[in-house]
Amino acid sequence: MHCTYEISPQIYWVGGNDRRLERFENMFPLPNGVSYNSYLILDEKTALIDTVDASISALYHENIAHVLNGRDLDYLVINHMEPDHCANIEEILRRYPNVKVIGNQKTFQFFAQFYTLDMSKNYLEVKDGDEISIGKHTLRFYYIPMVHWPEVMFTYESSQGILFSADAFGSFGAMSGNIFADEVEYDNRFWDETRRYYSNIVGRYGPQVQAAIKKVSNLPIHMICSLHGLIWRGDEIPAILEKYDLWSKYLPEKNGVLLAYASMYGNTENVMNALAVKLAQRGIKDMRMYDVSKTHPSYIISDIWKYSHMVLAAPTYNMQLYFLMDSLLHEMSILGVKNRKVSLIGNHTWSSAALKNMTEAIEGMKNMEIIGSPLDIRSSLRADREAELDSLADAITNSMVNE
Repeated sequence: MHCTYEISPQIYWVGGNDRRLERFENMFPLPNGVSYNSYLILDEKTALIDTVDASISALYHENIAHVLNGRDLDYLVINHMEPDHCANIEEILRRYPNVKVIGNQKTFQFFAQFYTLDMSKNYLEVKDGDEISIGKHTLRFYYIPMVHWPEVMFTYESSQGILFSADAFGSFGAMSGNIFADEVEYDNRFWDETRRYYSNIVGRYGPQVQAAIKKVSNLPIHMICSLHGLIWRGDEIPAILEKYDLWSKYLPEKNGVLLAYASMYGNTENVMNALAVKLAQRGIKDMRMYDVSKTHPSYIISDIWKYSHMVLAAPTYNMQLYFLMDSLLHEMSILGVKNRKVSLIGNHTWSSAALKNMTEAIEGMKNMEIIGSPLDIRSSLRADREAELDSLADAITNSMVNE
């Protein structure tokens, strides 16, 4: 059975949800599933905005047929050519052979790389700022390269002020009937999943996101329709724009401490627990702690984006940094993490390498300040070195108080 939603007069959500998918891009856990959004405009002409993942193809085509109600499809706009959004383009062309496919030069290059169907006769190539009228509705196209692929466009419907924003402003998580962000309690879970999506998928491209925000900043935007997650409208729009502005500048949302550790036998973990208690006793209230061997790095990356401070602790392994901490630091570097304050704790029994490697990795990132004297433990923390841990707790606390 079809499942559609009229989000604005003559504009319909025709997407769907996938709660069975274990990992987004076969990498990021999806405990709450994911939505694939697509939108269909009915006017003198009809226009479909993007398609969806192959996993929901049957429902998707039923949705389109239901909304069209016998009409032909005149336009298909491709804002983003990633397979979770373009998997149904070929089938759309088979069902609606006269459809004009709107994209840019890079869009059509990528289509030819993914698929074999010759759709060149259907191409309608647009340039930045071009407009197409479909009746009462006018579609204007803005190039937004590297947010987060090079072919990405925004489509702006000017009569109602609706921004179809490709993957920007999206989120992990399937919809549960409510389709608008103002219809749900956008509590920590929703914000955490929105931030986890941004930081891991888009996070590397902060300067490009800043350019995109600037490009559409003067538009009257009354609704933002991403390809994943809830739709933003009305008074809720400034909230997501503010978050994107912070995130894309690599600025923390709030004062707080992320503590991430690797521990083989519990000794490094014990040090982190002791430090966390000392910080709490000094009045630090907002802390999150993760074991990098158990927690998927996407959650840790999300909280690195959220908090002003982090503490990283790991042992030496095979005379190198413990592999999973090394991997986390590598991800941080690739994603461009910067503007954070970091404290470091290493551990070793017979050859110290972890602290040195972590220090070099942090120093290789931009505008990362090391807080306190890094602590290098020999196997386990003894009472005669507790003063060093107290000193580190004092340094972190003073840094946070003076923010």
